[in-house]
Amino acid sequence: MRMITKPDEAKRLARTIVSDIVLYNPQKVKEGIEKDSLFEVLTDELAEGKKYYESMVEEAVRQSTNFFNEALVDVLLKQNAKIKSEIW
Repeated sequence: MRMITKPDEAKRLARTIVSDIVLYNPQKVKEGIEKDSLFEVLTDELAEGKKYYESMVEEAVRQSTNFFNEALVDVLLKQNAKIKSEIW
């Protein structure tokens, strides 16, 4: 596989990975948001996703961007803001 060298492709990959985590773990996402334990509940999934992202994106792109963490906010949190929680 070729390494991703373009920032727009890296951003798209990060969003896809986080979208897949949300898609395949809806109950964990719901529980984590409701109980303010989202990152603990999804520890393994997020670690695996980040590892995959890092294996696919050239180091220079990873060091000059924060796409994986941005995807966590945009895809994991903002898109699930409808879930009732004490944190918002």
